[in-house]
Amino acid sequence: MDVIVIGGGIVGVATAYQLRAAGHRVCVVERHATVAQGATYGHGGTVLPTPLDVWFGPTFMANRQGAKNGVISKAGFNGPARQFVKQLAALQEPETFSRQYGRLRPLIEASRDAMADMEARFGLEFEQANGLLYLVRSAQEWEQTHTALELLRQYEVPHHVLTPAECAAFEHSVPTDPPFAGGVLFDHERTANCPLFAKLIKQTLDTQGGVQFMLGCEVSAIRLDGERPAVELAARPGKTSRSREVDVISADAIVVAAGYGSLPLVERLGLRLPLHPLRLHTLVAPIAHEECAPHVAIVDAVKRIAVTRMNHRLRIAGGAVLQSTGQIDKPLGEALTKEALALLGQATHDWLPGAARISAALPWEGVKLLSPDGLPVIGNALHPRLFVNVGHGPAGWGLACGAGKLVTDLIAGAAPDLPVDTLAALRPDRF
Repeated sequence: MDVIVIGGGIVGVATAYQLRAAGHRVCVVERHATVAQGATYGHGGTVLPTPLDVWFGPTFMANRQGAKNGVISKAGFNGPARQFVKQLAALQEPETFSRQYGRLRPLIEASRDAMADMEARFGLEFEQANGLLYLVRSAQEWEQTHTALELLRQYEVPHHVLTPAECAAFEHSVPTDPPFAGGVLFDHERTANCPLFAKLIKQTLDTQGGVQFMLGCEVSAIRLDGERPAVELAARPGKTSRSREVDVISADAIVVAAGYGSLPLVERLGLRLPLHPLRLHTLVAPIAHEECAPHVAIVDAVKRIAVTRMNHRLRIAGGAVLQSTGQIDKPLGEALTKEALALLGQATHDWLPGAARISAALPWEGVKLLSPDGLPVIGNALHPRLFVNVGHGPAGWGLACGAGKLVTDLIAGAAPDLPVDTLAALRPDRF
């Protein structure tokens, strides 16, 4: 088949890879000059999510004062935004959280297998590092993690629950004063450079052939009224099209994987997905003192802030700002940006004092989509040949590899190797 993938972030590139591996001809349309320049560019590094850092559950937004849990709620929420927060709050109940994570877990494991296959085939090196240490500040916050810890035991996920002294003994950079509640160590979970991985996959596809990357092109509309679905391309600045046909590309199937840019495209077709924009921040800071730098990634389990070492720099990611959907194309504002970046700097100072030169850090800001049930949106929508692959949220960029495999199976009419309840929980029409 001929398949158009809209979006050249990690989700679009991983989907293109899986489609080509299944023998399809693929065209990836990306508005930036190269791949991995949108939300993918600022990803914190965590490859696959654990129950401790999925963006739903007892520790996510459990405190109404957003600055205390790492999510800043901008004033002036409209009705849909308030409803979104209310739906996420329903997932804080332990039984509901466990059920929802159980639906996500097969996709996590499928993604793990898909990534392992890609790495084994091509010997990719993308700054992978083993080890994640999740730290929890207060006794109250530690209580909130109990459901997640029970899930780790239930699914037999290798991990170690550590006292503060054991955390400091394992990771010398973590101070025991002021006191904190404890930590959870994952020896075998990884961090890695997400944009580098996406670019390496593109290079592989370029070498193998069968995938065309149309860079610097923006899709203005999707057509479903012809014999084959098609996309319309917006005219490039300074250039004119010789004919209308030049601006239209048809295919046997279309996959919408353009992050928050997906929403207006599918809304024009009549599909309204209740996904909410979450504005994320990243600081890339040089290491100030080598003896203070961590040898594993450090994650503030409640504030959802990850500090990952990549060569001679630290990538500090988090600082989420929750806004109303209509505000997402407007500048965030200096005060909110400062507040978000200050959260990143403070978390680094608290857990890794002296490790980063925050004053020399390069900031980044981008938008990810979060669903009201915490799960991505993957599947067929509106038309037999239209597929959606969005809403992965900030936790675990490696999910894109399993999601791409799922979309590929659906396009081919093959039975995906995932449980029925997981497939139903990911479908676009579940809302």
